[in-house]
Amino acid sequence: MRTKAMIGVTALVFTVSAGRAILTADHDKPGEISEGDESRIQTGFNYAKQQGITLDLRHKDRGLVGLGSYLVNAVGGCNDCHTAPPYKVGGDPSLGQPKQINIDCYLDGGQVFGPFVSRDITPFENGMPAGLTFAGFKHVIRTGEDPDHPGQLLQVMPWPVYQTMTDHDLRAIYEYLSSIPPIAVNKCGAPSE
Repeated sequence: MRTKAMIGVTALVFTVSAGRAILTADHDKPGEISEGDESRIQTGFNYAKQQGITLDLRHKDRGLVGLGSYLVNAVGGCNDCHTAPPYKVGGDPSLGQPKQINIDCYLDGGQVFGPFVSRDITPFENGMPAGLTFAGFKHVIRTGEDPDHPGQLLQVMPWPVYQTMTDHDLRAIYEYLSSIPPIAVNKCGAPSE
């Protein structure tokens, strides 16, 4: 009888421990914001405000937008390749100047890398970043497949670095990119579509 009680107690402790671990584990579900994300969300919003990035939060998950800003601007360095030039005149931190991104062409592409040109990843007319659905965006980041040339891999985009990001982080990036201002077609030197 005592053995059965010990097995029962052990099973109960295991079940409670496993359940707790699952509930408190780092999430991989798009849309979930955990307590650990709060400082990154705030940092993302602070950066957008400091740089003058107007965000459209209508019909968006505010937490994901802030987290996405953090991932795009503080971690991913997307501005360096997807904005031409990345900084305003007098705002290049590598020259010892106070950082000011080129807001007029922010993430509109146009940086030349030999025969390749970075893409516009701002919302297109359909409201989707680079014109891609979230599934399409996730596919590009996970596989590196060029959405304009199926079967070909993107040659400059560091997708192998980003492909292991969680679905949650990719959803946050997508939500952020959906919230930034679209740039008029062909305004900044890169074809927008």
